[in-house]
Amino acid sequence: MIYDDDFVIVVSLTSQPDCVYTLYVQTASIIKAGTDARISIALGDSSGGSVWIPDLTDWGLMGRKHDYFERGNLDAFTGRGPCIGRPICRLNVTSDGSGHHHGWFCDYVEVTSTGPHMGCGQSIFYVDQWLATDAPPYQLSSVIDGCHQKAQWDGGPFAVGKPNGHYSE
Repeated sequence: MIYDDDFVIVVSLTSQPDCVYTLYVQTASIIKAGTDARISIALGDSSGGSVWIPDLTDWGLMGRKHDYFERGNLDAFTGRGPCIGRPICRLNVTSDGSGHHHGWFCDYVEVTSTGPHMGCGQSIFYVDQWLATDAPPYQLSSVIDGCHQKAQWDGGPFAVGKPNGHYSE
């Protein structure tokens, strides 16, 4: 870092350009599906590259006063991070279990990404489960890994999980 009288200038020594990631997160419509907990997400590719978002609301597009992750909400987020390979084939979504309503039922997470000299990539992860300590599977994290499916990927949207027959429907 270089300090000036009025500014702090951060100099990056890496040549890796930033990509823009946009996420749409659907909370189920079932009773008690919403949460006040902090949600974090890690995105990954098949070669081990990853992007970690420690507090997804920091990337929120719905406004400062919006109540994210509430029942039936489709919430939108965007931010910048290191570029990783295509398709994004791994998702780790985690609740910190805090707040008055800690349990959360996540239907799906849709991710689009783009960067310098890259086309737009799209992945959708059907989480379709509770992130809670008081509802099955009694876990605060869900890892959806479809990287083994990359060989069948045709270059279009990459879907992981089951798009039909959701528990929340």
